[in-house]
Amino acid sequence: MKKLIPAYVRVPVLFAIVFAAMEYFIDSGEKPAFIEYPMVSLFLGVFLFLLIAIELVISAVDNVTYHLLSEEQKQQLKEAQALPFTESEFYRGLVAKMTRSKSIEQEQDVMLEHDYDGIKELDNVLPPWWVYLFYACIVFAVVYFIRFQIYGDYTQAEEFEAEMAQADLDVKEYLKTAPDMMDKETVTLLTDAASINEGKALYTTNCVACHRADGGGAIGPNLTDEYWILGGGIKNVFNTLVEGGRSGKGMISWKDQLKPTEMQKVASYVLSLQGTNPKDAKPTEPEAVLYTADGAATADQTKIVVDSTATK
Repeated sequence: MKKLIPAYVRVPVLFAIVFAAMEYFIDSGEKPAFIEYPMVSLFLGVFLFLLIAIELVISAVDNVTYHLLSEEQKQQLKEAQALPFTESEFYRGLVAKMTRSKSIEQEQDVMLEHDYDGIKELDNVLPPWWVYLFYACIVFAVVYFIRFQIYGDYTQAEEFEAEMAQADLDVKEYLKTAPDMMDKETVTLLTDAASINEGKALYTTNCVACHRADGGGAIGPNLTDEYWILGGGIKNVFNTLVEGGRSGKGMISWKDQLKPTEMQKVASYVLSLQGTNPKDAKPTEPEAVLYTADGAATADQTKIVVDSTATK
């Protein structure tokens, strides 16, 4: 029998199908299944070995069988292998079963008496594939009607709401691991030296003009103590960088100039300046309030003395 798909295509395709199925059905978290579970790697290795071994055995059997053929049989085999697939008996038999069409020689058997200016009509049966597909549609319609109309399963509106809720959860999970998609709720304080140094470089480039190199404040407020206008802590400082300061007189929004990861590093560096008490620090702003570790701050905690901290 002529081999339609060569071994060097069959083996990789079969292996890829099994590999994809293992990855799809085995929950291995963020890591591939063959890395997370050594047994999966072992199974895939054995499976690949068996595929190659089977191909070698089949090739050897074919080779031995071919040498046992007579010259006449070998010639017949060559002719069969040279025959196009569309002319093979297998293909013709498949088409005949799927279409039940009549050959040209048999058209007289299904010819109708209708004659339109010499154009005749054949009474062919519907192709079996079409009939079976029609029956399948009827079965599907009955099951669908019973499930949704009689038993009252979920409606389209309920399905939409459920999928939107799941999409929201998926987005939140994605944002947890997407640095440049972080927001006020997912940002975290960075304390490693590399991030702080990068934040310092960004601060020097963009913030010194208003807050001074030491964070003591110039046009902008002092950033070195625990008094803040829009709240302290990494979440509030990050949000101030993203959204900007007070309307009409506060800092601009930096979200168009800096990436979220860059603003995270700047905010982390600013918070590292807490308690440095630079010389000649700017007095506190009237709106500034004491920010505690849990974020609680009230208006009666406003401090109006020299050497206080506030953000725009």
